[in-house]
Amino acid sequence: MGFVIGRGSDAEPVQAGRLGRYRALDGSEGAPLYLDLDGPHAVSVVGKRGYGKSFTLGVLAEELARAPGVAPVIVDPMGVFSTLAEPAAGEPVAVDLRRKPTIPAAALDPRSWCELLGLAPESGAGALVWQAARERRSLEGMADHLATVDAPSADRRAATNHLALADAWGVFESDGLDADALAGDAVSVVDVSGLDAAPASAVCRGVAEALYRARIRGDVDRLPWLLVDEAHAFFGGVADAALETILTRGRAPGVSLVLATQRPSAVPGVAVSQSDVLVAHRLTAEADLEALAAARPTYLEGDLADRLPAEPGEVVIVDDATETVHAARIRRRDTPHGGDSPSARELAAD
Repeated sequence: MGFVIGRGSDAEPVQAGRLGRYRALDGSEGAPLYLDLDGPHAVSVVGKRGYGKSFTLGVLAEELARAPGVAPVIVDPMGVFSTLAEPAAGEPVAVDLRRKPTIPAAALDPRSWCELLGLAPESGAGALVWQAARERRSLEGMADHLATVDAPSADRRAATNHLALADAWGVFESDGLDADALAGDAVSVVDVSGLDAAPASAVCRGVAEALYRARIRGDVDRLPWLLVDEAHAFFGGVADAALETILTRGRAPGVSLVLATQRPSAVPGVAVSQSDVLVAHRLTAEADLEALAAARPTYLEGDLADRLPAEPGEVVIVDDATETVHAARIRRRDTPHGGDSPSARELAAD
């Protein structure tokens, strides 16, 4: 086995996933390069549109789907990972595709409900929603609680109207996705591409909280890997707190997080600084380059921007576990890549 990102060449991990090969200065391919899949990691995958960010996420999903003892879950805001379920070139990939994902109302804690509905917890309506979420486990139960609680009518009406809005999103069901459904032996693709920003963020937070809490309680035996594409869309909203919790505290319970984004400047600095593995494709926007520079480790000589590759599929990997930097080319996908842009020329030729 070649070098293992997150472990080192001398280690013998229980399992590792094949990322690709080293990239020589002349562009030729060198020795194989792997990623440790045995222990928990925080990984950032960055790159401008069209240079392979989602492709790399798909490669990692393929490797995780074949690794024992892990539970890979992808939050897919663009609907591009359904192709993981299509016939593979090599060993098949087991996929649970959730095209219309729902979560139980209880997947969100009381504070999350206030954030989701844009209500301050100390406000009259916010306090009522907080209490309803604490007392009841379903959206219907929360609404019933509001109907009977002794509170000013204006506050009760505002809280009820906000819950009705959440109900209209159609993402809260008592039998929605929980940790048991997500932590199986297949990669779970949670397709939120048909949802607006608020309900998509609610599903992302519900999934993240369910996986984290299940590991804290010891309810699932597998180690979850949560992969979030277009991660910048989920920070700054209701999913923010749950993602940051896994980033900063996920190692102890064994929850890994992989964030892929074309805009590293649009995610909190902790998203890159707390990552022990950074996979960087080409970036050109000044703000994004500055975001990487701000998180540059002390052992990295020179400017990381000067090392970024120019071609799709090429990456620079910063491995904080071994304090090493690697130039590599991501391997070919075994399953079709769903992230390519459509071509007017090709459509006209059909």
